[in-house]
Amino acid sequence: MAASEFESLEKCLESHVPEAELSEVKRILFGPESRKLDLPTCAVECACERDFELKGYRFDAAPEQLRPPRRIRVGLIQHRIVLPTEAPVLDQINAMHGRVGEIVEVAAMCGVNIVCFQETWTMPFAFCTREKDPWTEFAESAEEGNTTRFCQELAKKYNMVIVSPILEREDPHNTLWNTAVVISNSGNVLGKSRKNHIPRVGDFNESTYYMEGNTGHTVFQTQFGRIAVNICYGRHHPLNWFMYSMNGAEIIFNPSATVGALSEPMWPIEARNAAIANHCFTCAINRVGTEHFKNEFTSGDGKKAHHDFGHFYGSSYVAAPDGSRTPGLSRTRDGLLVVEMDLNLNRQISDKWSFKMTGRYAEYAEELTRAVKHDFKPNILKE
Repeated sequence: MAASEFESLEKCLESHVPEAELSEVKRILFGPESRKLDLPTCAVECACERDFELKGYRFDAAPEQLRPPRRIRVGLIQHRIVLPTEAPVLDQINAMHGRVGEIVEVAAMCGVNIVCFQETWTMPFAFCTREKDPWTEFAESAEEGNTTRFCQELAKKYNMVIVSPILEREDPHNTLWNTAVVISNSGNVLGKSRKNHIPRVGDFNESTYYMEGNTGHTVFQTQFGRIAVNICYGRHHPLNWFMYSMNGAEIIFNPSATVGALSEPMWPIEARNAAIANHCFTCAINRVGTEHFKNEFTSGDGKKAHHDFGHFYGSSYVAAPDGSRTPGLSRTRDGLLVVEMDLNLNRQISDKWSFKMTGRYAEYAEELTRAVKHDFKPNILKE
């Protein structure tokens, strides 16, 4: 079976593992079972009509005596490109707007408070072709671009915070950034967070297009909680997650574009590890499909020239601070994952494990300060 035909690990387990053992297998693989979330019939029917997967789960926290529950709902949207990569730029953007708009409408039916799209959601993931034309034409202003205006209308219409990762063009020097624009449920642009780490591996040599971000580890206070955006390759850097958490993030979104041959064994682990280590919720979003380009391109791993990167395997999921996670969305289909979470769980798990309280941050900071100096000598004792 081709990688692009294998729908999901969860379905494979359910098909082949005896029912008596399935719950124990899932417990070991995924942690405590996520409870399914009842979604409105109208939303389920609409998702079926529009041909995308809809799943819902919930994470509960224990009742507390002094704090009421802080239940909110997040939505993760994964999708394939709508038009071929050689279609006119504006047509591709408008087609993406139309597709995502109809999925956001279903998210609103499900009571979603915060929705996050995949990395550079308005375009093919063309950065590894090393061609500038026409891909840089997809870049837009984070504050005033067509896509941000589109998202502002959705945010106001549905009273929803929207995380919109785009290719950003910043004046006056035409600097390009890989940027997540955060739009408040009021419709105002709350701010932006730029991709901190740029990959240089295989086909993914994105430094041709944009620079490492300069917005630090910004956290956004929304009506529904404190959120941060750790874009794609940043998930491979534990300190990147850590710094968002140190700035107070309760939910960290990880909008990505990654293919199976490169990263799939790491995908189910990294966001889940980050949720555990940082006492917060993490949300991993990946696009789906195989994107074909007219011109062949080569990569840094010795492969022959090719027309695509491979299969973007979807599998978007949410992880909780207690080590549990939802099942993933399909590896092959567009989808919306709706997750209800009680943010009180963050502090409850922190009180249990105390990773932050017991962290030796002053000592780490002192050693890191020495380690980044040009004359650093590792602390190794020899006989």
